[in-house]
Amino acid sequence: MRNLGQAFSFSLQSYKSFDRALNRITVNQDALDKELSVHYELLAEPVQTVMRKYEDIKNPYEMLKEFTRGKEITKEDYQNFISSIEGMPEEEKASLMQLTPHNYLGYASYLAKNVKNM
Repeated sequence: MRNLGQAFSFSLQSYKSFDRALNRITVNQDALDKELSVHYELLAEPVQTVMRKYEDIKNPYEMLKEFTRGKEITKEDYQNFISSIEGMPEEEKASLMQLTPHNYLGYASYLAKNVKNM
């Protein structure tokens, strides 16, 4: 029992040190923006989801796999791919053209607010 106080004090000291270290961490927004601007392959999931809505579009998964697998997709590549999709209404294409890695969250915000202890 006499060593309990010492163990507690060392633990408290380490928690405070850890808290100070975490408070010094900041987000490098410029680096994040730069990375997101050159990785349009992050949008493969929402594009595939929209493509699956239309029966005229055959094998959306395979189309996107061929387009994105092992590649860094630029904004121009992404826009050219969206434009080339046959069987998708122009309104959907226009909506997908507005999508960027910066503004796509999917259901993340909804799930964070509405799903309890999975």
